[in-house]
Amino acid sequence: MLTALLDVLDDTERTEKAVASATDVAVVKEGIALVFNKLRHVLQQKGLKAMESLKSDFNADLHEAITEIPAPTPDLAGKVLDEVQKGYYLNDKIIRFAKVVVGK
Repeated sequence: MLTALLDVLDDTERTEKAVASATDVAVVKEGIALVFNKLRHVLQQKGLKAMESLKSDFNADLHEAITEIPAPTPDLAGKVLDEVQKGYYLNDKIIRFAKVVVGK
């Protein structure tokens, strides 16, 4: 895993140097997005998958409710309205529960 991340680390260091002298914010954003996408791709290749929680039914086996707020519409009661921290699977096993805000 660490060997796979070395390329991302190299890109991050190059981005850090470029940001220090950059004057065009759009170029900086594009460079950071490229590095982030590469990191995401490497992690996905190793079996990491983000949990999709927004607008789904609250499930205590997948989600940790950090708070409840009034649902804006009745059909959103009991659903995940916001995701404070993403949940993740590694090869179909939950490695981190999603921290969510639930409608009541």
